[in-house]
Amino acid sequence: MTAMRQLDGEPHLERYLERPDAGPTVVRIVLGAQLRRLRKASGISREAAGRAIRGSHAKISRLELGRVSFKQRDLTDLLTLYGVLDAADRAEYFALARQANTPGWWHQYNDVLADWFELHIGLEEAASVIRTYEVQFLPGLLQTEHYAHVVTRLGYPDAPLPKIDRLVKLRMERQRLLTRPGAPKVWAVVDEAVLRRPFGGTAVMRAQLEHLLAILELPSVTLQFAPFSVGANAAAGSPITILRFAEPDLPDKVYLEQLTGAVYLDKREDIDQYTLIMDRLCVEAEPPEQTGPFLRALLDELG
Repeated sequence: MTAMRQLDGEPHLERYLERPDAGPTVVRIVLGAQLRRLRKASGISREAAGRAIRGSHAKISRLELGRVSFKQRDLTDLLTLYGVLDAADRAEYFALARQANTPGWWHQYNDVLADWFELHIGLEEAASVIRTYEVQFLPGLLQTEHYAHVVTRLGYPDAPLPKIDRLVKLRMERQRLLTRPGAPKVWAVVDEAVLRRPFGGTAVMRAQLEHLLAILELPSVTLQFAPFSVGANAAAGSPITILRFAEPDLPDKVYLEQLTGAVYLDKREDIDQYTLIMDRLCVEAEPPEQTGPFLRALLDELG
């Protein structure tokens, strides 16, 4: 295999051709970042690149951020525009694009899966560390099926039951990563109210608390709760998820979920700010070894 043309400081993209286990989301983001490097090295604006592929600067942004798949015609035109003319180099870019366009397991849920959440699932699959803070519900990766059903119904009050069932099944499928070989480290902090709020009634909450006790046995999972006494200086007003990757070419991501969408941040200053918030929460929350006794006390209160 010939080496692809390298820019200073760029990732060695050809190694992804030798790693079919690298998820399509990772490859798509890395390939998009490389296209951005090529464009900037060529002194070409997003607007000019967009015109070259009969699109807009917004389309170029989506490609460079790895938010959309790569069409061969667009990739052909961009490589030509950026001066990547060697046939072997171009063939490897096309091979990477095919790998990036390979559907992930979650594509079977496209009938209910929102575009903004699809990216999160792909990142979650690729992450080596997932740190999350929740103020209202338990993290999706830690929910039981019945708890997930109640929470999903709250989020989609007018949705037909088949859609709710599909969304819950998707959530349960996501949880497979907790027990797979090389499972990511999941470190969750939840507000005390999350554990006390009886979603679905006593039976559902009892089963959920028992499930959490079982999950605590997994070496890859850490769960803390932030008591009501945690001050406003540490607490965050909305959920936060920080994803870290073993891939050196993939920067950390901050995921901020909203009611009908999400924000993804990967600028260094944003990562640092949210990491500081998460660190403060972990320090002021009860230590992980107190979580089990607290869950058992809550179970006793439920009777």
